Amino acid sequence: MLVRRLSVLSRPLRAHIVPGIRVCPRCAYGEDRGLLMDAQQWSSSVRPKKQANVSENCRMELLEVLETRVQQLEAEENLPVPEHKTSTQYKEKKRLPQAPKRWMEKLQNEQLVRHERQGRLEKNGIKLKPISDISLENKSSVEQNETHEVHLAKVISEVPLKMSSVPAVEKLQESKSKSPKKEPSKKNYKRTEDETDLWKGQREQLLEDREGNRHGGHQLSILCYLEICVFLKELERAQMCLNFYHHRTSRRSLLTIAMYNLLMKAWAKKGSVTNIGHLFVMLEEAGLKPNLGSYAAALECMGRSDTATKSIEMCLSQLEEDGLSIDQLFQEFLYKEDERDMILKAVRKVQPIYQLPLQRKSVCTSPLVKDFYSKDPPPSYPKLDFTLSELYNRFKEQLAIESCDTITIASVEASKPIDEGQKQARDLLNALRSRWKKALLQAFRDSKIHLEMKSRMSPRIDLYPYLCLLEEDQYVDIMLQSLTNIPPTGESFLVMSRDMGTKINNRYSIHKKLKAYNLNKIKVLYRDYCQLLAKNGKVSGLLPREMWEQLEQEKYGGPSLMNVDTIWPNTLLVQLGTHLVDLMVQEIKVPNDLLSSRDDPKLIPVLYHMYSFRSTKQIGLIKPHPIFSQIQLDARESCLTFESSVMPMLCPPVPWMSPRFGAYLLSPAKLMRCMEGAVQHQLLLEKSPPGQLYPVLDSLNQLGMCAWRINQTILDIIVSIFNLKGNEKLDIPPPISEAPKMPEQPHGDVNSKDKLMHQRELARCRKKSSEMHSLRMDALYKLSIASHLRDKIFWFPHNMDFRGRTYPCPPYFNHLGSDVTRALLLFAEGRPLGPKGLEWLKIHLINLTGLKKRNSLKERKEYADAIMDDILDSADNPLKGKRWWMEADEPWQALACCMEIAKASRSPDPTKYISHFPVHQDGSCNGLQHYAALGRDEIGAKSVNLMPCDTPQDVYSGVAQQVEEFCKRDAQRGVKIAQILDGFIGRKVVKQTVMTVVYGVTRYGGRLQIEKRLREMDNFPKEYVWEASHYLVQQVFSSLKEMFSGTREIQLWLTESARMISKSGNTVEWQTPLGLPIIQPYHRAKPVLFHSNLQVVNLQSSHDVNERPDTMKQKNAFPPNFIHSLDSTHMMLTALHCYSHGLTFVSVHDCFWTHPDTVDVMNKVCREQFVALHSQPILQNLSQFLLQKYCHTLSSNSKAKMSPENLRMVLHFSNVPETGDFDLRQVIDSTYFFS
Repeated sequence: MLVRRLSVLSRPLRAHIVPGIRVCPRCAYGEDRGLLMDAQQWSSSVRPKKQANVSENCRMELLEVLETRVQQLEAEENLPVPEHKTSTQYKEKKRLPQAPKRWMEKLQNEQLVRHERQGRLEKNGIKLKPISDISLENKSSVEQNETHEVHLAKVISEVPLKMSSVPAVEKLQESKSKSPKKEPSKKNYKRTEDETDLWKGQREQLLEDREGNRHGGHQLSILCYLEICVFLKELERAQMCLNFYHHRTSRRSLLTIAMYNLLMKAWAKKGSVTNIGHLFVMLEEAGLKPNLGSYAAALECMGRSDTATKSIEMCLSQLEEDGLSIDQLFQEFLYKEDERDMILKAVRKVQPIYQLPLQRKSVCTSPLVKDFYSKDPPPSYPKLDFTLSELYNRFKEQLAIESCDTITIASVEASKPIDEGQKQARDLLNALRSRWKKALLQAFRDSKIHLEMKSRMSPRIDLYPYLCLLEEDQYVDIMLQSLTNIPPTGESFLVMSRDMGTKINNRYSIHKKLKAYNLNKIKVLYRDYCQLLAKNGKVSGLLPREMWEQLEQEKYGGPSLMNVDTIWPNTLLVQLGTHLVDLMVQEIKVPNDLLSSRDDPKLIPVLYHMYSFRSTKQIGLIKPHPIFSQIQLDARESCLTFESSVMPMLCPPVPWMSPRFGAYLLSPAKLMRCMEGAVQHQLLLEKSPPGQLYPVLDSLNQLGMCAWRINQTILDIIVSIFNLKGNEKLDIPPPISEAPKMPEQPHGDVNSKDKLMHQRELARCRKKSSEMHSLRMDALYKLSIASHLRDKIFWFPHNMDFRGRTYPCPPYFNHLGSDVTRALLLFAEGRPLGPKGLEWLKIHLINLTGLKKRNSLKERKEYADAIMDDILDSADNPLKGKRWWMEADEPWQALACCMEIAKASRSPDPTKYISHFPVHQDGSCNGLQHYAALGRDEIGAKSVNLMPCDTPQDVYSGVAQQVEEFCKRDAQRGVKIAQILDGFIGRKVVKQTVMTVVYGVTRYGGRLQIEKRLREMDNFPKEYVWEASHYLVQQVFSSLKEMFSGTREIQLWLTESARMISKSGNTVEWQTPLGLPIIQPYHRAKPVLFHSNLQVVNLQSSHDVNERPDTMKQKNAFPPNFIHSLDSTHMMLTALHCYSHGLTFVSVHDCFWTHPDTVDVMNKVCREQFVALHSQPILQNLSQFLLQKYCHTLSSNSKAKMSPENLRMVLHFSNVPETGDFDLRQVIDSTYFFS
């Protein structure tokens, strides 16, 4: 079989190379299977510089290797070489150069090793399967056909339908039984056949959902295309596409039962029993077993049509024969619109007294939240300070915004007076845009007509349906919006294309939800949901998720608003975007004499496609013409347009109910954000048992329930500085007009040294200009959004990354931003300061300054009292007074805190002053805290404040002090670099390295961090920077090794565990103590290549589970990712219990925020939950999980159990690092654990 495959592969390759057609074999394979869109071809974008020059040689070498290998295998298996093949190869060899010597040597060595392996194994009595029976990742079409037909034979015996393919199956099985079997062997194999099948099966399961549907790139492309056709009501086109794949066995393997079910549901809406019956026959032919979705579609169709009772009885009987039940149809399946009613109607034709089953109540079994969900005593969940009518009006306003796809807001630059030149530039830009819109609209229509003609002639997947999802004007608006956002230095062709494809996908998702039925349903649900949130609401004691779940069950019989859309693959997004970018480059033009008179006036393109190099990679850029950039700069437009999903919400978010539903009303949102195109995280979440994700969902809902408002005083001060010339010291970026001027081109004869200096200066100026533009636009977006929300209350819906760390969904403006952004935010709810609130405000201010880090809380408060004059002066005269606040580490937050202290201290009774100000409590090197708790490391625990102390222990200062002692010792020994470093080693030099070493920073990365700090010192000799940083990073690592010995052992155990797992062919996977499944998406890079009209695009995918894991990334990332998953678990537990205490709580990872009067309660909860978390046997549970997941402890195959690799993994996973004697309960009394 392998011989045939290689010979078949070599023929088409030679057929394309010899005549000079140059078609990639992968493209030919994809084209044969119908995977290419006719609009564009597959090929490459970001390629190494010399790749183009060697590609032809690579093809020739590949051809020669294939042909040589065919001859070898034919000789080994004693197969006769066909005469026509021999003569053809002989003639072609005359025309081609001889095979490279290295390939011949490699093949000869391979043959020798193979025979040696076979001899050794035969002596031991081990016989291997023949080559044709070995399981390969890429099965040939013949092998796939065999698999499907054998499976079909089994299905036929159980199903009453008679299939015409039975004789063919019998003949095939007979021929297989007669085929000779040879037994090749392997030398010193580390992995048995069963082991290989196991890890391949585990990798394939990562791309399968609960029903066994595979979600690989090809399957996603087909499923998306079918969904689009169904949405456009092009059922015939969808059916034709499905038939195209189904009727050829080499393509049929790409189909999943979800694709057949999708068409069944579509035909069911039309009541077409005939088409559904035909699809059931196709399922049988494909060897797929009907599932709940299949029978649900059939029964729905029967409910809509006048179907005989006997047919329904046969359908229900077949359903039960397949091991399913009627109750499962209503308990485990999601319905839209009236689908549930139609199925119930069909069932009651046969069983008139049938009653809907009760929904199974899912329960979270994690011991960490057992008390939380027991609700004993009853919790006091907080209410919002809004009435029912106010909340519902806010909901309607948010719904209107999301329905419009985009939102246009005023720029903060609009407050500046408009001069005549600016007015002319704006008028000119508007006139040009009007012209461009007409040109783009016509070009878009022409391209659609062209693609439609091609689409009618072929059943293959093509781009045409995706260009029909929205109104034509909307595609043009997306193109013009992207044009406005292109920086003067250009935008990556790939990034720009993906961004435009994503916008189309998002708008399509919104339009699907805007159907009248869905819209009415969410209005009804949200109106009643407000009963839980409003201060005059009648419902209490329920979590937001529980309330929404209860409402859906009462009104619609279960979840019915779930987003079941297929995730568009990354290749589709980019392909769709490249089509639009191509139109923009061709059609958007401008007169070349707009800014200066020209002798040859003509229209020139506004956008140019060019190439640039980044490292050794060549990337495509879309760069605007300087004329357009200058007009934009002169216009300084007064409006900014954003996607509605990037704005904070004007009403409380919809609670997360599942991985597919929550956050926005209409805009799509992912529960777990991940790399573009990665689907394994979503599939893993959806396969979690019911109830397991409840703590995670509820914590995200709690974070999203916090209402916010803008600190208008701070906003006005920042905008005034922004509209002058900015202030880099205060993190307000200057305008692009302040960028360094480009150096003039030198005249006359210039030597090579001067040319080089000029080029370097030019590159420096361009880089600085690009950085300034990016920073300026980022600040403009944030300040403009804040200004737009000036008088409003708003909310941030939350989601998480694959490690469980939480983030606000709006990307530009949120509390995870910089000092400037955080200073602009206040809690919408105000609370009296109480007896200790003002004291906490003063301590918080000193924390923001970065002063008194080694002092006690009492000393910090006393220091604040001592400098009260400076605090009040900063509040009263921020820009004209002493400006003490400008020297703080976080100046803008310090200024906001000064103003809050001034207002509170001047109020008649500070304890009754209503404060909206958030006070922060930071973890003390939180990563090391988790390591010290895991290892019960007493020395480490004391260094990171897990033990009670009178003053805070600063691990950074402790490391700096120990490194300084090492340096003094070396200096006495005459080490020159240690002598030079005398007096330069401080907390700031080592802080970043100490902070990140727990998250996997290497010595190389640590050296770069220290080098940067040394360069920032004006008086440190620059010629010794490299040597000094190299020396210091060694001392820092040595110091940490001594201080945190237990931490190092755990880190090494985790690293080695990940190395073994990835070497076995698996990716590292684990569960957090709250039950959140986590998988590391690091795989070997796989280029996905395709042609566009402008360039060859290369999508480097490093998360494709079909590729082997990237061992280096897997092992280096596991320790930091595992610790991140623990700190996120601690935060989620704190969020849940703070919510049950009625507190306002938000977090920035390991920095927790609340009102000044509730800091003490939050601190108590934070410590209790840390102790509860680390009282669990975390490492032991991880060890048990790894043993069950990756080791053959339960396998019946003794060879798999006894393989050296498996035994090493069992031994290592079982050998959990020993722990120390630190008593975790001491954390409860540690003042500076979080402070």
